Amino acid sequence: MPELHLRSPAFDDGDRIPEEHGYSAANTNPPLEVENVPPDASSLLLIVDDPDAEEPAGKVWDHWLVWNIPPDVGRIPEGWVPDEATEGQNDFGEVGWGGPSPPDREHTYRFLLYALDTTLDLSPAADKDDVYDAASGHVVEKAQLNGTYPA
Repeated sequence: MPELHLRSPAFDDGDRIPEEHGYSAANTNPPLEVENVPPDASSLLLIVDDPDAEEPAGKVWDHWLVWNIPPDVGRIPEGWVPDEATEGQNDFGEVGWGGPSPPDREHTYRFLLYALDTTLDLSPAADKDDVYDAASGHVVEKAQLNGTYPA
């Protein structure tokens, strides 16, 4: 059976995320495509973070948390404001997408997609720790897409 796959028509895995998706630019999420969701998935969880922020910010910076994405979503459009999923708190103190904004040098951003065998009962005030705690033991499969963004 094919593995869960996450890709973007805006950039290839490991390549540069287009400038307009940055926090100080248009600040819209890039389009994403989801393929091969396992049949036993009840929902999808998407986390976008920046592990390269650990040195300048003192932590992995969370840019986007979205949970209870329908498993048949197929495509997440640019500038997505989901009706059928819940967005959580990013590290800019906002709910929704907070685009790349590296303070010191080029950073690599992780788009982490999890297929879950449940839905998560969390409020939009939830942060990444809350989401990971709720998803613990429910991950069926995981996919990752990486993109870079210049300082």
